[in-house]
Amino acid sequence: MQVFRGVPERATTSTVLTIGNFDGVHCGHRALLAELRAKARELALPATVLTFEPLPRELFAPEQAPARLASLRDKLELLADCGVDRVHVCRFDRKLAALTAEQFVERILVQGLAVRHLIIGDDFRFGKGRTGDFAFLQRAGQVHGFAVDAMRTVDCKGVRVSSSAVREALAEGNIERAEELLGRAWVIAGRVMHGRKLGRTLGFPTLNILLRRKRLPLSGVFAVTVSGIAARPLPGAANIGVRPTLAEGLKPVLEVHLLDFDRDVYGTHVDVNFLHKLRDEARFESPDALKAQIARDVADVRAYFTTHSINGTTHG
Repeated sequence: MQVFRGVPERATTSTVLTIGNFDGVHCGHRALLAELRAKARELALPATVLTFEPLPRELFAPEQAPARLASLRDKLELLADCGVDRVHVCRFDRKLAALTAEQFVERILVQGLAVRHLIIGDDFRFGKGRTGDFAFLQRAGQVHGFAVDAMRTVDCKGVRVSSSAVREALAEGNIERAEELLGRAWVIAGRVMHGRKLGRTLGFPTLNILLRRKRLPLSGVFAVTVSGIAARPLPGAANIGVRPTLAEGLKPVLEVHLLDFDRDVYGTHVDVNFLHKLRDEARFESPDALKAQIARDVADVRAYFTTHSINGTTHG
């Protein structure tokens, strides 16, 4: 998959295009991308995604912007897995936000990307004041010579699949529901870094995963698997949060204790797959109380994996 920063002034080839944030690349996104690929094959043109960085709400209301479901790196990997040929990552700034719907179509879609066929979500709005919509794009397509399709809404057990619905499930601790909406486990990817070694002193060494996110969509203690260390995913117990027992005002961290594993893997890039929530994060009065709770958490994770297999294997 080719990744481009921005949109060229003049396109060198026509495209079959979709536009959106694609945060999390959930089941609804995947259905849209499948239609994109099919139309691209039919027209023998590249299946192309236009996405934005930062996300629009992060520009206009950074303090109220929701937690991201995926970093830009993770999103690009997920788009590649869906068979996308090209991604244009367009910097979303006030200059872009000031474009009218007409200017956006002419400069971005027609001149920059030479769109031949456009597929959008049924709620897609764009342009200054969000005046552009599906009907507007249909009229513009008649003028500029491109076709427009709106992707139908995708439901999962009566709930419209959306990034917001995934965030709500994660915030509620309903990890299994989030997995249904995503079509896969929710993942945090990152590099294993040196930490304070507190887990080792308590008898439960942890992988400390570097987090680059300002906000997290969930917190607490979870049963997880970790990919990227061994040939198969490894089971573990993860704590994600601000560690209130240690101090107040700490930055969020992700720590994972892998079951029956004690090897240095500093610098390794791993995927932490969240499978089940055990409890909320809590403050403990002493290191001994924290140690006792970690022991209970590890026992609960072992019990979870006795009935939930990893690639056909259970772990007792």
